[in-house]
Amino acid sequence: MPPADTRMTSLDWLLLIALSLLWGCSFLFGRVAVAEVPPLTLVLARVGVASIALHLVLRVIGIRFAPEAGRWRDYAVMGLLNNLVPFGLIFFGQLEIGAGLAAVINGMTPFWSALIARASGVERLALRKTVGVILGFAGLAVTVGPAALDGLDAPLIAQIAVVGATISYGAASVFGRRFAGQAPLVTATGQLSASTLLVLPLALIVDAPWLLPTPSPAALGAVLGIALISTALAYILYFRVLASAGATNVALVTLLIPVSAIALGAVVLGETVEARQIGGMAMIALGLAVIDGRLLAFCRTGRRSGVDDRPIMPR
Repeated sequence: MPPADTRMTSLDWLLLIALSLLWGCSFLFGRVAVAEVPPLTLVLARVGVASIALHLVLRVIGIRFAPEAGRWRDYAVMGLLNNLVPFGLIFFGQLEIGAGLAAVINGMTPFWSALIARASGVERLALRKTVGVILGFAGLAVTVGPAALDGLDAPLIAQIAVVGATISYGAASVFGRRFAGQAPLVTATGQLSASTLLVLPLALIVDAPWLLPTPSPAALGAVLGIALISTALAYILYFRVLASAGATNVALVTLLIPVSAIALGAVVLGETVEARQIGGMAMIALGLAVIDGRLLAFCRTGRRSGVDDRPIMPR
């Protein structure tokens, strides 16, 4: 079995934070787009435009995208686990529960990722990482605050649906390890292409998008933003971190996305950041520091050496 702890490098942490910002932007783009574009059509536009963009990038840089049949099967499974199943379950769950509760439940993804990785023999479950995830999850609950209670009296099936989405995300982060030897750009292109083919008939049957009114320029801009920035570019980073840091570590992005969304809301929309949210974000930062381990290791080394603890005596 692989080591219990796949240590994240400084570059991995920077990419994970960048990924959380890109996915945090999806809340801003989605808020504008979903007012004029039905959910399934929006999902189709999101993955479809992103896949077209990545195919163009591959062509420009001279990489031929011609996967074998078996690889297409892997892309389809990844598209189901990472896009269609969780998107559908979250959409269904949010018919009954609030966004705050959905965000907190979504923060369970690292737990499922760690458990599935452990059960499948991909990674061991490190105690430090478990403690850090629990701290981060508690910080997420504090950050969301009372809004997390909205929907607790909703039908249990709605809450189970969102939990199912987190399990699907966790399984996707483990399944995606099979693409570790492949360029992240190629993997992202394959997953998004398969997702497009899977969601296309659903969107055509359910939404009949050709009958919908033409979205406004603002909505079209939001669709392009969510497709190119929060999907195409985001999945390149996602598969890069997954390949280098492992399933459990890449799932930590679900703890950072609400933080990024709050920060972006404050900067872009002028929303107020409450003291409770600052405290919750500090708890998330502490949890991530525990997971990283280097700060704790430095503190232990300092105590053992005793050099930094002794006062400087005058001569």
